[in-house]
Amino acid sequence: MNSILQKLDGLEARYEEVTTLITDPSVIADQQRFVKLTREYKDLGDIMAIRKRYVDCLNAISEAKDLLVNESDPEMKEMAREQLAENEAQLPQIEEEVKVALVPKDPEDAKNVQMEIRAGTGGDEACLFAGDLFNMYKRFCESKGWNLSVTDANEGAVGGFKEIDFAVSGDNVYGVLKYESGVHRVQRVPVTESNGRMQTSAATVAVLPEADPFEVTINEGEIKWDTFRSSGAGGQNVNKVESGVRARYMWKNPNTGETEEILIECTETRDQPKNKERALARLRTYIYDREHQKYVDDIANRRKSLVSTGDRSAKIRTYNFPQGRVTDHRIGYTTHDLQGFLGGDIQAMIDALTVAENAERMKEAEL
Repeated sequence: MNSILQKLDGLEARYEEVTTLITDPSVIADQQRFVKLTREYKDLGDIMAIRKRYVDCLNAISEAKDLLVNESDPEMKEMAREQLAENEAQLPQIEEEVKVALVPKDPEDAKNVQMEIRAGTGGDEACLFAGDLFNMYKRFCESKGWNLSVTDANEGAVGGFKEIDFAVSGDNVYGVLKYESGVHRVQRVPVTESNGRMQTSAATVAVLPEADPFEVTINEGEIKWDTFRSSGAGGQNVNKVESGVRARYMWKNPNTGETEEILIECTETRDQPKNKERALARLRTYIYDREHQKYVDDIANRRKSLVSTGDRSAKIRTYNFPQGRVTDHRIGYTTHDLQGFLGGDIQAMIDALTVAENAERMKEAEL
């Protein structure tokens, strides 16, 4: 018996079960369960579509072989030969698609994200590089049709950012951007360097899956809110109105038992209620990230590679200006189109990282 088909048949029964469950009023009333099941329904639906193509291909091969044995008409035999050759050529590709689809998905992949870019070693040059990275992600998000909104920014003295926080929403955002977490290094002659010496600077990127409201328990009555006049981009009106918000929250870490103060600022819009909403979303995401750190560490320990462990202290990529190249150290992937890459053309790199991670997960799932 075909083991891939066995796995697919098991999932078909689950697909039918989930299809029934998401119409059940008691399930719809339980928001957490309903959201999880809706995501599972979509994922299983994609697998069922590939299953149909796989079964059709296997059936076509079987029919063609049957005709070649039992048919005497030369024309029919020739048609059967063509059908057999065509489907046998397609089968390995469909099988590969099925294997990728059967790899257990990270339940976080479908989520929106909160991203943070922080200038690291390198002073003003690191701030300029953090600005380059932000513009790269901004252009990439535009090309995907995703919505990017800056929640807070602290500009560098000569440009760029000491730090910038932004939210990205769209389809499967975390599944695509999660590979960007880590330390990004740049090697170039800084505009601030009069002697023309090359310098290595760094910026840290963190990509956090945005927590759904029901995934984190926050006692909103315990949040201390301050308002202030936000500075920076936004025209003169922003500076006259107290639209910036600051949330202080005392949170007890369930993993360590320690209590810490979390401070979140949001200056995104001129509308204070909207800024409060955004600050709350960031607070939820921050807590969710900290509570899930143990889960992330477990994955990192289980897997040998650093493709997407969430280890934010790992140097993941170097942008070398003299050689015009970008190298990802996790998979040894290099592109020599540095300007295009910084212009937002990063999909090929993400595809290579996805393939590497899928190969790893296939081994784990014994496919």
